[in-house]
Amino acid sequence: MMTRIKTVLLLLFVALTMTAQNKLFTLEDLNFGGTNYHAMQPKNIWLTWWGDQLVQTDVEECYTIDVKTGKKKRLFTLDDINRWAESDDSVRYVRHLMNATFPYADKPLVMVGNRKAVILVDFKDKRVVWQDSISQPEANDWNSVSKATAYVKDHQLYVCDGEGHEHQLTTDGSREIVYGQAVHRNEWGINKGTFWSPDGQRLAFYRMDQSMVTDYPQVDIFPRAAAYEPDKYPMAGMTSHEVTVGVYDLKTDKTVYLKTPLPQQGGTRGGACYFTNISWSPDAKTIYMLELNRAQNDCRLVSYDATTGSRMAELDRETSDKYVEPLHPIQFLPWDDTLFIMQSQRDGYNHLYLFNIKGECLKQLTSGPWVVLDVLGFNLKQKSVIIKANKEHPLHQRLYSVSMTGNIKQLEMVDGVHNGELSPSGNYLIDRFSTPTRPRVIDIVDVNAKTPRHTNILEAEDPWKDYEQPIFECGTIKAADGTTDLYYRMVKPYNFNPEKKYPTVVYVYGGPHAHNIQASWHWASRSWETYMAQKGYIVFILDNRGSENRGREFEQVTWHQLGQVEMQDQMEGVKYLKSLPYVDADRLGVHGWSYGGYMTISLMTNYPDVFKVGVAGGPVIDWKWYEVMYGERYMGTPQSNPEGYEKCSLLSKAGNLKGKLQIITGYNDNTVVPQHCLSFLDACIKAGTQPDFFAYPGEEHNMRGHASVHLHERITQYFEDFLK
Repeated sequence: MMTRIKTVLLLLFVALTMTAQNKLFTLEDLNFGGTNYHAMQPKNIWLTWWGDQLVQTDVEECYTIDVKTGKKKRLFTLDDINRWAESDDSVRYVRHLMNATFPYADKPLVMVGNRKAVILVDFKDKRVVWQDSISQPEANDWNSVSKATAYVKDHQLYVCDGEGHEHQLTTDGSREIVYGQAVHRNEWGINKGTFWSPDGQRLAFYRMDQSMVTDYPQVDIFPRAAAYEPDKYPMAGMTSHEVTVGVYDLKTDKTVYLKTPLPQQGGTRGGACYFTNISWSPDAKTIYMLELNRAQNDCRLVSYDATTGSRMAELDRETSDKYVEPLHPIQFLPWDDTLFIMQSQRDGYNHLYLFNIKGECLKQLTSGPWVVLDVLGFNLKQKSVIIKANKEHPLHQRLYSVSMTGNIKQLEMVDGVHNGELSPSGNYLIDRFSTPTRPRVIDIVDVNAKTPRHTNILEAEDPWKDYEQPIFECGTIKAADGTTDLYYRMVKPYNFNPEKKYPTVVYVYGGPHAHNIQASWHWASRSWETYMAQKGYIVFILDNRGSENRGREFEQVTWHQLGQVEMQDQMEGVKYLKSLPYVDADRLGVHGWSYGGYMTISLMTNYPDVFKVGVAGGPVIDWKWYEVMYGERYMGTPQSNPEGYEKCSLLSKAGNLKGKLQIITGYNDNTVVPQHCLSFLDACIKAGTQPDFFAYPGEEHNMRGHASVHLHERITQYFEDFLK
């Protein structure tokens, strides 16, 4: 009897084990809006720096971590913070410590937020030493030196000084006059609209007048009577907004405006139209800004007197027969106030250049057929700059130290995709990375070590280990030019059988400032690819020419003819797919979103006999309806490049459609406005072709929350209905 019980228990255990190892994914597991998505992500921990001291911040507790041994020591708890803050009712109930920061390297002060205020707590003296309960969350920008906060309230720009006094800087703010927020539709790396001086006594800010910009007629359908909610949307070749830069002085309570060139619609006076990458001199007396003409082929680094607003000097100028794209502000060397680093693609790849404040280029610090991806900061001891770059391989992102003589030292030892966070002194680096087979690793790197040296803090296990995982592969093919290497990812079903023929979906983006393939976990595969592979599809993704991080020539080959070279390269990918015996060439599909939606319809209508099914999300249809900054950079204006606009428009291709095509859009898309989709539908009606169409009410360019699960189920079902 006991033997039978043991046998039954053993069989039950084996069955349970087999079940656990054969789980299948759902979209609730894989999609970021899904109910189980977060449980399916690799383990993570939240780390920050307090000087050179590493700190881990959890929900309930804060720890210091020894950077050499990894040993933890508790610093304080959430209960401690709330107990120390109890003396003032306005600062009670801090909910968690995960967003805690330590703004002063030499002081035991932690900044935490609650539902009413931001507070600074002295965790040695166990008391609140400062609080901000006035400023608003919109466009909020705090300076650790003066403890002043810039913020926007009811369209007006305010500053709350360190003593808690509120200063109103503007009175004419409105939907049409915008203060203290990102301008130029977030192009050129612009992601905010306020910029504190190093001493926290002056605030530079954007003022954007968009009263002359055409409204796009968005509609809110949810009230009983639908409401008109227009967006300011400057289309290519049309009237754009005008931007100026103000400087507020806390000591004088006065504002001056920089005497920048006055923009003229359709051109510029004095060579400037777009004002980007604002930075300050270390002494807080000078503002530096990159100024770009509307044609985006003439970029100038200009200095201004922060007290008077007067234009001081033009320090550098870069021109191009196509376009110049400044993405990074200059950065002064912390050990020499007369020298700064500037990033530029002037030699064909984004590299670092050392300048003095006279505008003289003293040295090119990095060079070669690779790209500097980010400047993480400076190491004060070695007087070096710490960067992220793809020096070793286009798919890898590694961390390096660069001396002022141009010597480069690699700081870690593992191929993959690395992201670094430097301590204030630059002595240590939090290295967060993954590889195709390692989902998340966190090491602490000793920057000053002669050879790479690190302390491991986290090695996350595979959160998908109990599931049937697809096969992830990476490889290269030649571009349509016959010489350039292009990288692809292929995702195959977990039970892949090379003797079978599989329906195959090409996932495409294809546009600038994006890439799909890199040497991170699963080769950077999207979760939807796993879902499709589980359902018996092969998914193929190719980074064509025009995508990012391969140098200026690689990206600018698409200039004035968006979509054309990209399609040629994607069709080389299709040629490769057709050479594989397990790919069913009669069941090829294509899917993409935004630029990828444009590419999807482009491929469906230019190669109608190749693709049986397509799903295009948020697609551009005609570039004359896209916004000024992006559209004119790559296409010029409809007036200056009419042949290019006509060639790249999909309206004239509507009659070519043969396969099944579903078009999906957010009903309130303010990036690729619904005019694109609706105009293509009109063209199809006139041509007698029959696409399908679906809209998400209230959603913008990308579906948010659980609507994203619905979206991806819809995309999947369309291929299930018509491709499989």
